[in-house]
Amino acid sequence: MPRFFTNEINENNITLTGSDANHVGRSLRMKIGEPLTVCCNGIDYNCKIADITADTVYLALVEKCPCAAEPNIEVTLFQAVPKLDKLEYIIQKSVELGVSRIVPVLTRRCVSRPDEKDFAKKLPRLNKIAAEAAKQSGRGMIPEVTPIVGFKKAVEMMSELDKTVLLYEEQGGCSFGEVDFGGAKTVGLVIGSEGGFDKEEAETVVNIGASQVWLGKRILRCETAPITALSILMFLTNNM
Repeated sequence: MPRFFTNEINENNITLTGSDANHVGRSLRMKIGEPLTVCCNGIDYNCKIADITADTVYLALVEKCPCAAEPNIEVTLFQAVPKLDKLEYIIQKSVELGVSRIVPVLTRRCVSRPDEKDFAKKLPRLNKIAAEAAKQSGRGMIPEVTPIVGFKKAVEMMSELDKTVLLYEEQGGCSFGEVDFGGAKTVGLVIGSEGGFDKEEAETVVNIGASQVWLGKRILRCETAPITALSILMFLTNNM
């Protein structure tokens, strides 16, 4: 069933306008009486098309329910900035797996080092990738790709979460299965770029209470690690 997203909804007057209306009428060629879903803040509003005009699709609400595809935890992916094509891939797949927010972080070993202004120009495309992935995977909300942040700011954001997990291969750590999430509702997942983290950065994250984990003896690419880690996290928290 086609899915559309909105930030606000009036149950007595649900409409689609702009590009969404154009997509329904011209691209999908949908007709009156056909079903579609409007998603708002994790709630699915299952509707039928009541009328279609040149610029507006009028909908009749059939039922509403919490989106079954949304995890019961909010996961923030702190991804050290990789090359752009890898970041696009990470965004797409992490949204499919249930991430709630993606924070690109500039660390010392990042090979790609865009400044804030250059990265800001790329944000609309990155958030569009997140939106398309959310529609494809049946999500009830569109995860945000935030502006790029420095490492210090990222650590401050991590400290506000219930639990943070750092993937770092050099100083031991535990296996993912040994991490106690203890009913955490907000979880941070910290992943390095092509060059990983340096020792001081890793120690800083551990010192705020993060669990340091490893994913075995094989070294994963920076675009493989977050997908693997998110899959494990969702499984361990009964979201997969």
